[in-house]
Amino acid sequence: MNIGLISDTHIPEAMPKLPAQIRQVFAGTELILHAGDLHCLAVLDWLEEIAPVRAARGNGDSGSGGRSVVPEDPRLQEAQVVKWHGWTVGVVHEVLDPAEMPHWPIERTMQHCFGCHTDIIVCGHTHVECVRRYRDVWVINPGSPTYPRNLQAQLGTVGVLQLEEGNRADVTIYNLKTLLPALTIQLR
Repeated sequence: MNIGLISDTHIPEAMPKLPAQIRQVFAGTELILHAGDLHCLAVLDWLEEIAPVRAARGNGDSGSGGRSVVPEDPRLQEAQVVKWHGWTVGVVHEVLDPAEMPHWPIERTMQHCFGCHTDIIVCGHTHVECVRRYRDVWVINPGSPTYPRNLQAQLGTVGVLQLEEGNRADVTIYNLKTLLPALTIQLR
């Protein structure tokens, strides 16, 4: 299963609409996970033209910074869990880094956000692409396609997670300027 990973789109604040390059990277995906701060439901509608979408509500979707609250939608929840052939993937907007917050280990995040153990957590919030492992859990932040590293509005990054039966998984983070992989990691 190929899953598109995206976060922190900030539409229309960053750009009037999502960059067309996302369609190229997400071509052939079977599901798209949006890790929050979409800022308008039109983002989910646009992504759903590519594949089914599930999204986590970000702080900007809940009205922070004086923004409008994104209305309720069945595709948008505080956190989501996807299960596929033995894989459990959670999506939430923010994950506290256990290395910086030892009182909040990754197990506490999983219990608080998902109520279960996950193999992979997809998150956003920092706008910085990152793949880290905490014990047996991978945390993937695809960065932002519109505000990379919280700089000015420009093309940034998205990810594709490949899950295979038999316990193999790979994640690739793509640079939307070049449409080339910026990072590829074999998770198992």
